[in-house]
Formats: sequence, C-alpha cells, structure tokens
Amino acid sequence: MITIKTQEEISIMSEAGKILAGIMEKLGNEVKIGVTTEELNRLAESLVFQSGGKCSFKGYNVPDDSCQDNCYPVGLCTSINEEIVHAIPSKRKLKEGDIISLDIGIFYKGFHSDMAKTFAVGKISKEAEKLINVTKKVLEIGIEKIKPGNKIGDIARAVQKYIESNELNVIRELCGHGIGKELHEDPEILNAVSVKKELVDTAKYQEDANIEIKEGMVLCLEPMVSIGNWHIKKSGDGFGWKTLDNSLSAHFEHTIAVTKNGHKILTI
Repeated sequence: MITIKTQEEISIMSEAGKILAGIMEKLGNEVKIGVTTEELNRLAESLVFQSGGKCSFKGYNVPDDSCQDNCYPVGLCTSINEEIVHAIPSKRKLKEGDIISLDIGIFYKGFHSDMAKTFAVGKISKEAEKLINVTKKVLEIGIEKIKPGNKIGDIARAVQKYIESNELNVIRELCGHGIGKELHEDPEILNAVSVKKELVDTAKYQEDANIEIKEGMVLCLEPMVSIGNWHIKKSGDGFGWKTLDNSLSAHFEHTIAVTKNGHKILTI
C-alpha cells in the first residue's frame, strides 16, 4: 500500500534528509587511499548516533531491532568496484583507482531517509569516471520525471534510455522504493522497462509502473549502472550484490517528496 505523507511528515523527513546529506558529505571526505570500509562504517554509525537518529539498515528485517542471523549487521553499505549494493564493511583498504558506493539510511523522529553516492579513490580510469558521471546524471533525469500526473514507469523509461544511450547497462534486477515510517514501502521503482523474471515480481512491477505519481508520495530513486552486462550475483558476504561479469558498477540515490507542482529532493 502506498502511503501519502502530510506536510508535517514531509517536513520531518526533510529534516532527516538534511542530516543524512551532511553525514554523507563527511563520509565522502574520508574516502581516501588506505582507509578501510570498517573505519567508514564506524564513522557513519557515530554520526547517525550524534544526530539523534538510528541507523536504518542496522538490524534490518528484524521487527524488534534485535540482531539475529539474517539481519543486516551494520549501518553503512560499502560497495567497491564490481559490488553494486549492500556490501558489508570489512578490513579491506581502499586503493588507488577504486570506486566505492556508500549507501546509508537514518531513522529520525519516526521516519526513514535513504541516500547513496559513488566516490572515486585517488585517480581513477576514464571509464570509471564516465560511469560515475552518467549514473549521477541519470539520477537527475529520473528525478525530473517525479511530478503529479506522471507514472512510475515514466521514471524507468527515462533512466534506461539515458544509460543505454551512453553505451552502459542499467541493473534491471534491483529497484528503488517508497519510504516513510518503513524503510521500504510501495511502490517498487525499477530503472528499466524490461526486467529479469528470476529476481523481480514482474506482475507487481508492471502494476506499480502504471501507478500515477501523486502529491504526498515520498520515493527513493536509485539508478545502478554497469560498464558490463546487467546480470548480478550475490557477494561473498551473503548480503551484497555484484555484477555477474565483475564489471565496474556505480550507484546514486536520493529521497524525493512529490509536491503539488513537482518534487523536492530531501537528501540535500
């Protein structure tokens, strides 16, 4: 079920989004050669705690927030190179030429906010630079489709068209989502018109693609792009996803509220 937020609720989510954007900026400043992803996670969790919020991802999928075998164990996703999303921080050190996607959520005053950015580590290749630039730009293109009267599927068409026009591939098996009191709410927002049946409920996606965008919706749009093919596989940590052909991948995400005449990005 899609929830329509009140202006008061969107105001709270906007406050959370600003906090999250500030945390992401501080994390980005620490993306350096030799830094471990564990160190980035410790900083992220500390900053969220200092803000008065909680980490949305830590303990995710556990209703009472108590950690069990299947819960996500940390507050920050740190996906390097061929890793697309949800990779677990470790003692792995960043090295020259890596790219890393940081994905973080905050639960603040009863509402979630979620965002992701991909960063360069030192000097990166031209193809990696293009990948980051295209993924960042296509997030902007997708966001422009978020306005009353458009449909969810309009976002997917615009995103896929731009990515493929740049001779890159959109990850078709992972998606954006609604957000609010729950981290993941309806609707699902894929980044492509055609999807892979094994991992995606295609009937639900087609239904969601036809949903009209309305004032008061709050959506997380998160294009994921590969320089290789779009097929994916599980990472060794059991939580993350990576490209099947081990090609580089980038990921950007914002939380966006639908306004009367358009949209408002909350995570800036």
